[in-house]
Amino acid sequence: MGNFNQMQFTGDDFFKNKNVCSIVLELPNSELRSNEVGIWARTVDKTGEGWVQADRGARPLQAVFLVGEEREAYLGGEPANDDRFIGVFAHELEHTGGYTPEEAKAVARKLLPDILSYHPREPARFPNNGRTLTDDVVDLFFSIYANRNVTDKVGPHGDLLNEFPYLGSPHNV
Repeated sequence: MGNFNQMQFTGDDFFKNKNVCSIVLELPNSELRSNEVGIWARTVDKTGEGWVQADRGARPLQAVFLVGEEREAYLGGEPANDDRFIGVFAHELEHTGGYTPEEAKAVARKLLPDILSYHPREPARFPNNGRTLTDDVVDLFFSIYANRNVTDKVGPHGDLLNEFPYLGSPHNV
């Protein structure tokens, strides 16, 4: 709710007792050699016309930049076509973060294409190299969005396991 209250968060964690679908990939860095990889995912829904892409992404929360037809085009699109959204992202960054037009375009170009890059020879750390389960991606994203340090006062979840699959047991709801 803090997003709708001038980035003033209360620390309430909407997802605390919710089950969130997650994917954990584990493989030795040696399998990737020295190659950088880019990862993204999509969600498809079955409709009367067949399977339709309903959502996609690699970095969380990026669809907040978009409304209406632009949002639908983004959610149904692929990272290879993300250049077309740089102007929309930049406009939103100017409005919400007070970025200059040049700064906003530079930040938008860092956020797009929406793929999670990973370099096996560097430590994993969001937003520059993959993502660990303890990276506070919400604080990082909202800080970029608002162009200042922002915290939702929640932090990463503590219900993780020390071994694969690393995600805690589902909640009973």
